[in-house]
Amino acid sequence: MSNKQGKRYSEEFKRDAVALARSSSKTVTEVARDLGVSAEGLRSWGKQDKIDRGEGGRVS
Repeated sequence: MSNKQGKRYSEEFKRDAVALARSSSKTVTEVARDLGVSAEGLRSWGKQDKIDRGEGGRVS
């Protein structure tokens, strides 16, 4: 069994990456590649950022 752990990124890095992805004319995949992170991870950070800002999440 493998103990697969991903890299840990600071909250500041994640915030900056999400801001870059939102402001860029590039796709999320392209921005992620440029930053050396997974596109899945960057999308996840973006979703969490929206939730944290009260713009997403569960609908009642």
